[in-house]
Amino acid sequence: MTLQNNNLDQTVNSPDDEILLNSLRVSEWEGFKGQEQVKKSLLIAIEAAKERGEAVDHILLYGPPGLGKTTLSHLVAKAMGSNIKMTHGTALAKTGDLAAILTNLEDQDILFIDEIHRLSRPIEEMLYSAMEDFALDIVIGKGPSARTVRLDLPKFTLVGATTRFGLLSRPFRDRFGVTHRMEYYSPENLVDIIRQAGDTLNVKVDSESALEIARRSRGTPRIALKLLKRVRDFAQIKHNNLINMDIVHQALDLQNIDKLGLTHSDRSFLELIILRHTGGPVGLSTIAATLNEDPVTIEEVIEPYLLQIGFIKKTPKGRIISQTAYTHLGIEYNGD
Repeated sequence: MTLQNNNLDQTVNSPDDEILLNSLRVSEWEGFKGQEQVKKSLLIAIEAAKERGEAVDHILLYGPPGLGKTTLSHLVAKAMGSNIKMTHGTALAKTGDLAAILTNLEDQDILFIDEIHRLSRPIEEMLYSAMEDFALDIVIGKGPSARTVRLDLPKFTLVGATTRFGLLSRPFRDRFGVTHRMEYYSPENLVDIIRQAGDTLNVKVDSESALEIARRSRGTPRIALKLLKRVRDFAQIKHNNLINMDIVHQALDLQNIDKLGLTHSDRSFLELIILRHTGGPVGLSTIAATLNEDPVTIEEVIEPYLLQIGFIKKTPKGRIISQTAYTHLGIEYNGD
């Protein structure tokens, strides 16, 4: 059986989702809720760099998708009064692609690379001298007549975002002066984000309804905004644009999103391991074969939230479904 890959925290968004997220992205530091330690550290680094008249140190932000890494990069650029150029790790296929971007930057510009762990090794190594020396070594010609030309680069800031911190090589990580892990959000912070987005969308969301959406948002602002959109659409068609608790329950139940934010895929994953492997322990390769699913998809898309809420445990012998997951699914627990 193949699980339908409809988990809400996927990194790939539809065009409509991207338009929504961009329209709701805050443009001021005061509007960015949560991640208080990260914000304080970045603001101090920015203020110090501005006093010295320098570019801010290179910044690496890592953590699960949807927590605001891209938004923070825009806020850093605005605070520095700089332009921001954005790209993706997979978009830089050749060293010439990177060279073209770097040579078109200006002093104190921000270069944001999303999913930076997906850069190829030649691109990564090319960035070493660019980040440290603000210079680019270009090889001209081939064979015995080949020569290296060094091009000076403007003093720019690289902001890297990644969901796979461990895949970055140590020499690459060490070249970032500011490194922060983005944490999942509390429901209270998500309530602020949801109500703020509701104002932007001209939808009134009361505190109780916002909290219910927040509880089903898996600690992730991106998911909270997507759920708000789905609730808004349901209210528009079914309830004259009025959002209340009943509408929230109806709209999200229709999407198969339960009170803890679990999707159909999450519940199927748990149920199959319980029913076919007596709840574990069972190895990742066996789970992947049972579900006819790619192991990377299981580790990156399905498991993170289930681990966060304690529904599965990773042990040396494999994954184990916890008693709390049995209770949530309404299945009798027969373990020790």
